[in-house]
This record gives sequence, structure tokens and C-alpha cells, in this order.
Amino acid sequence: MTETVPTPSGGDVTTEAFLARVPEARLLKLRVVEVTDTGSANRLIRLGGDDLAGFTYDVGQDLMILVDTAGGRIIRRRYTIRRFDPVDLVLDLDIVTESEGPGARWVRGLVAGDRVEAIGPRGKITLAPGVESHFFVGDDVSAPAIAAMIEGLPAGSRATVIVEIADAVDETKVDPANDVEVNWVWLHRNGRPAGEADLLLATVTRAQLPDGHVHAYVFGEASVVNTVGDHLKERGLPAERMSLKAYWGRGRANASHGEPLRG
Repeated sequence: MTETVPTPSGGDVTTEAFLARVPEARLLKLRVVEVTDTGSANRLIRLGGDDLAGFTYDVGQDLMILVDTAGGRIIRRRYTIRRFDPVDLVLDLDIVTESEGPGARWVRGLVAGDRVEAIGPRGKITLAPGVESHFFVGDDVSAPAIAAMIEGLPAGSRATVIVEIADAVDETKVDPANDVEVNWVWLHRNGRPAGEADLLLATVTRAQLPDGHVHAYVFGEASVVNTVGDHLKERGLPAERMSLKAYWGRGRANASHGEPLRG
């Protein structure tokens, strides 16, 4: 079944109109350097190009990719920057392919040499400054962002990470750049549907929050993010010490700009 992508109330936004609206973002004309299948339903896409010269971003930010223009539509999807090499001018995107949405169809069809239009960097949620203890909760779709943020933690940081994935083969190798303490818990669905809160919530409920001034990051399916966020509030974590981000919504497509629809 193919997902029908909702159109924003103002219609699909052209590249020129979007850049006028978000002047801090850059238009990047890139090419596919390499495509590698990883895990049970993931692809690592390496993009390169001269437009990456001077490119900077904060860990956790993403690129907004043009994935489909069929039928006059302008459909984009957002993918976290997994890694960036400013010397070789290449960056990696790690993307889940297990859906029939336009983003998954786009990434499954990519081959080396394909041209890619991207806008970035995008995203307001990055590592909270001045925090030594971090608590991450997420799923397959948000795992690349969490991995990138863990790899960017400053020396001396502590982090607890709880991520739900399809299977053990989908566990991501994470290499922090600095000396940090990370307690990583992988949860395997083993055939259960994605986007249900039970497994994550049960594990978060049993988990001890890291000591000290902790900041929590909860990413993933919209209703799961809300459920876990409500639980953390009940445990006394104030809203200003939580970063909540819905990456997708179960049973519905994201809008044409790549974000889940509100409500």
C-alpha cells in the first residue's frame, strides 16, 4: 500500500520559497557516493559534493531531502546527519526503509551517481548545553540522531540510552569522540509492530535517571513520544529539561515538508 502524502494548507513549498523563508539553511546539490544496506531494513547513504565546503551543523540536526516530484507534488523528507567529513566533503544518512512512504521508496531506489537536492542544516533539538547527564529514548527512525548525539557528547558526560529496534541485527555501532560513560539498552521488537508504547514505556519506567542535572531526549512515533514524555513529567522532570520530537505518526504519512502532521 502506498501512503498518500498530505499537502500543507499553503500547498507544497518550492525550494526558492523555502530558502526565502529559512535563510539560515543552505541549498546543497549533492550526489550519491555509496549505498550500503545495513541491518534488517536500513540503508546508509553517503552523499558528497562541492556544496559541502564550509558546511557546519550541530549534532542531531538533519537535511531536508527532495524525494519525489511525481504528479506535480514537491515532497521532502528529513534525515539526521549521521556523520560528516569536512575534508573529503561527504556525509552519511542512515535511513529506515521498511515502509511504503515516499522517503523509503526514494532511498530504496538510490544508486551511486544519483543527484540529490538537500536543504540544511535543519532542526532545533541538539545537545543541551551545560548538562553532564543525558537520558535518550527512541526507536529505529530516531536511532541515527541518538547515535550522532552520543558521538558528539563532550568529555565527562554520562548518558543512558533506551532504543527500540526491529531485531538485534539493527543495533548501531556507536563511537563517541570523547571519554564518556554510556549505558545503552537495545530493545528488540521481534516481530511486534513499530509505534507502540508498551515496550519502551515499561523499560523507561524501570530505568533510573542519571545522577545530577539531567536532560531527557525522547524521539520517535508521535503518540509514543507523548506517552513517555508524560511519564517523565510524572517522575518530576520539568518541561524545560526535556526535548520531545515526533519523527513519524503510526498509520499516517508525514506532510509534504517532511514533518508529522499535528493533532
